Amino acid sequence: MWLRFWSFLDRLFFGPASQGTGPASELIRVLRYVYAVLRDLSRGQINLRAMGLVYTTLLSLIPLLAFSFAILKVFGAHRDLEPIVYEFLKPVGATAPELTSRVMQFADRVSSGLVGSVGFALLLWTLLGTIAKVEDSFNFVWRVQHPRSFARRVAEYLSLLIIGPILLVGFIGLSHATLGSQPVQMIVGMPLGQRFMNSAFVLAPYVMVTAFFTVLYMFVPNTRVQVRSALIGALAAGVIWAAVGKMFTGMVVLSTRLTIVYAGFAVIVAVLLWTYFGWLILLAGAQLSFYVQNPSYLRLGLEELKLSSSEVEQLALKVMYLVAQSHSMSGTRWSANALAHQLGLPGIAIAEISDTLEKARLLIVTEDDFFVPGRDVSNITCREILEAARNQKSGHFAPKDVPVPAVDRLTEKLDAAWRACCGERTLRDLLEEDEARS
Repeated sequence: MWLRFWSFLDRLFFGPASQGTGPASELIRVLRYVYAVLRDLSRGQINLRAMGLVYTTLLSLIPLLAFSFAILKVFGAHRDLEPIVYEFLKPVGATAPELTSRVMQFADRVSSGLVGSVGFALLLWTLLGTIAKVEDSFNFVWRVQHPRSFARRVAEYLSLLIIGPILLVGFIGLSHATLGSQPVQMIVGMPLGQRFMNSAFVLAPYVMVTAFFTVLYMFVPNTRVQVRSALIGALAAGVIWAAVGKMFTGMVVLSTRLTIVYAGFAVIVAVLLWTYFGWLILLAGAQLSFYVQNPSYLRLGLEELKLSSSEVEQLALKVMYLVAQSHSMSGTRWSANALAHQLGLPGIAIAEISDTLEKARLLIVTEDDFFVPGRDVSNITCREILEAARNQKSGHFAPKDVPVPAVDRLTEKLDAAWRACCGERTLRDLLEEDEARS
């Protein structure tokens, strides 16, 4: 039943009804993004990541606050972290102020004995491991196969842990100073100004959450994320965060079952649930950002792409041909996303074949993620391209080479046939053939 339901939705959002130019077709194409995120959530892989990050968050919350305390005490600004912690725990309900106070007191006591102790090194190791797990989850959403190197992780994570709290508290202090300035006070004294300030205070937490999510979406995945994509995902996640937070608070206040079943542990259960919902919303927003930047993945989703051997060979030839044509004619350079759109394939297919061609030194990926030929197109033969496509590694052990004479003879004849067909033909020859025909 569920399979038929999702098949129906797939046909609706990617079938003929979505190919038109009218308002209905435009609406369907926009709703594709909502459908794709909900479909991925229903398959459970993102949910499992969110569950794992709940444990990671609870393990690292006190160390993170203690580390921030140790840094911000130098500036006398460590108490400015309290409203941030309160905003995170606010959906838990009436116990949020007490929980915030206890967390802050405990973090304060821990940070007091950190400097110059072995505990500081252990705490730092815990935090680096936690951020690495967060990066792995974001890389999973963004289909990034290669995480940051160990040296990059240590350098960038330490910078984030040191500079992040300072920037956050500095932003809060600057906001307080701005609100207390004489021009702002004059505006507040006006009736319209007072109404505007009240609205600003209501919207401020949501703006901060959206800004925080945008920064995470841009800098945590080990890939280049466009500002537009990160902002759209963060805006959607921020709105959902606010809505779910209010509903969760109402549920905790009205529900008596948690207290009856869990007694004194009801608060812990509520914190666990809210942390899970928070990570789920954050990862769903990251998934939306990914689809905004890579719309070719919308239909495939999190499924593994499987191309046949002939499709892989054709794809390798087409990618090299288009890149060579663009390079020879000084046209618009091709990126992975542009090629995926042109060839009607998910970006992962282009990423995999381009990685194979790059290892074979037939293709070069520039720093700005554009493709150029690995050498002069007159020296790149079609046979080299096909051999690279045929010999790409799957990551599994090679099968045992058992001689079967009849099969071996047939295979040799097939290999000889395609090699003879290719001959010494190069990419330049293919380009000139098309030029002659046109």
